[in-house]
Amino acid sequence: MADGAGDRERSSFLFAHLIAMFETLALQQLGKLVNPITSEACLDLGQARITIDMLDMIREKTSGNLSPEEKKLLDAVLVELQMNYIDESKRTEAEAPGEGDAENGADGA
Repeated sequence: MADGAGDRERSSFLFAHLIAMFETLALQQLGKLVNPITSEACLDLGQARITIDMLDMIREKTSGNLSPEEKKLLDAVLVELQMNYIDESKRTEAEAPGEGDAENGADGA
């Protein structure tokens, strides 16, 4: 039985690290953390959205298979990232009104 408990602990540990990896990546893409390769903080809302969506997909695909602690961690990370994404989207729109229209194919008329 010790092997089963050890396997579950290792799996839980690895899951937490996977979520932390995606969280760190999304925070870098949201310009909240410095990219260790470039030593700069850069905002890339498109890539941040993809990373957040991937975490949401992980939540969907693992539904019913997570421990309460794993579910709580994933839910908390998703809420944090989604709120940061909304804040950065609003800030970006406020700083450059009209630019988003061109990116979305709107002609502004």
